[in-house]
Amino acid sequence: MLLSTRGLVLHTTPYSESSVVVKVFTRQLGVRSYIIKGVRGRGGRVKQNLLQPLSCLDMVVYNNEKTDLNYVKELSQLLSHSATQPLSYSPTQNALRFFMTEVLYKALRESEPMPALFDYVESINSSLPTPHSSLPITFLLTVARHLGIEPFDNYCTREPLFDLQEGRFVSASTETTLSPHLSETLHHYLNSPLSTLHSPLDERTALINALITYYHLHLSGFSHFHSHEILHTVLQ
Repeated sequence: MLLSTRGLVLHTTPYSESSVVVKVFTRQLGVRSYIIKGVRGRGGRVKQNLLQPLSCLDMVVYNNEKTDLNYVKELSQLLSHSATQPLSYSPTQNALRFFMTEVLYKALRESEPMPALFDYVESINSSLPTPHSSLPITFLLTVARHLGIEPFDNYCTREPLFDLQEGRFVSASTETTLSPHLSETLHHYLNSPLSTLHSPLDERTALINALITYYHLHLSGFSHFHSHEILHTVLQ
């Protein structure tokens, strides 16, 4: 049957001479893979720029639950929430979108719909906040909450160290606990609005690296993450 849904592009792979397979985070169906014809080669009816990381698509898709690979009947690019301009792609915005795309691509599985997470990602994607410096951290924490692996914030004087393996603050240092200062910084990010956080670059970098390790420990298949390495230069 045919179904209409909004979708966010996560990954594109060549398929035959003129087609691609696109993994899309859809609002109606969750993560799904689709064959899109007429993309590759000259005169393709679907432009490659429609399939950039986190491109917002309005799609009509075939939905056969007996197969993992369906076809797209129609698609077009959605405008941003302002409804007047397409998404903008500055170098910083590109870096952030690659980062968010890699998080979602490696963290999400083809399963049930997650409309609340979709709405959050769509909103952030359409109007990236300024300043951008703390977005990677808050994005990782928000996605973790929707996936049911959010760090438990029991921070106190008796348990001031965050243990990446345990997913909570503990009293004694182990191989997987963060430093006292970085643990306190994580506590602040778990409790403070984005606009009130102004941690220095090296601190943000260390916390992003720690949260990626946290994802490795708590999500099967979350490995070989790379896009955070470029954030150090674009988010200074």
